[in-house]
Amino acid sequence: MSPPNAQALYRAIEATWPTAAITRAGPWAIRDGKGGGKRVSAATAEAAFDATDLATAEAAMRALGQPPLFWIREGEDALDTLLAQAQYDIIDPVNLYVADTAPIAAHRPPPVSTFLMPEPLAIMREIWATGGIGPARIQVMDRACAPKTTILGRTADRPVGTGFAAIHQGTAMVHALEVLPTARRRGMARHMMHALAGWAQAHGAPHLALAVTQANAPGNALYRSLGMHVAGRYHYRIKKGNTP
Repeated sequence: MSPPNAQALYRAIEATWPTAAITRAGPWAIRDGKGGGKRVSAATAEAAFDATDLATAEAAMRALGQPPLFWIREGEDALDTLLAQAQYDIIDPVNLYVADTAPIAAHRPPPVSTFLMPEPLAIMREIWATGGIGPARIQVMDRACAPKTTILGRTADRPVGTGFAAIHQGTAMVHALEVLPTARRRGMARHMMHALAGWAQAHGAPHLALAVTQANAPGNALYRSLGMHVAGRYHYRIKKGNTP
C-alpha cells in the first residue's frame, strides 16, 4: 500500500481529530471547534471564491465566537494570496510526517514504560493540561473515529507522558503527544511512538503519521530519527490583531 500523500493526510487529520460541526457559508466550510484549537476551528475553501466572499466567512466565524482563521493546504496559493492581501498573518506552519508502521513497531519500548488505554486516566489529563491540552481538546478525542487509543508513558515509576492516536483508511494519526518538561529529552516520546506504532500494526494500519509545527525543533528531529518523512505541509492565516 502506497504511503498517503498530503491530500490523504488532510483527510486523516479531519477524521481522527474531528471538529464538532461543519456548515457551509458560500464557498466556505466553517468549522465549529467548540474551543478545541485551530485544527478544528479553521475555515477552508470548498468551491470557487473571490475577494467579495471573504466577509461571508468572517461573519460566520465571528457568529460562532471564533476569530477569522483559515486552514491553508498545499495547492491553495490563491487563497493564501487573498488572505495576505486582506492582512491575515501566517500562524503555525506545520509539517506532516508519515512512515511505514512496521520498522517503527519493530523497536519495542522498555518493559512497563508505556501503557495503552482506551480512555485517558486523570493523570493523563493532568499531563495534557501542562501542555495546554485542556477539556475542549479531550472532547475532540472523544469525537474521533475508532479504532483509537490513548497512551501513558512512565519513567522511574512516575507518569510523565501521554498521547492519542486513531486510524483512518490505513493511516494511524498520532495527536497530542505530550511529555512533562522535567522528563523531556530522555527518550519517553520515542518509547511512546514505538508503542503506538505497535498498536497501529496490530490494528492493520500500514502507515503512521502526525502533524508537528515547523518551530518544534525537538519534535521534528525525533520524527526524522524514527525514519518518518515530510509528506505534506499546511499553515493557518489569522486576521491581523486577533489571537487563536
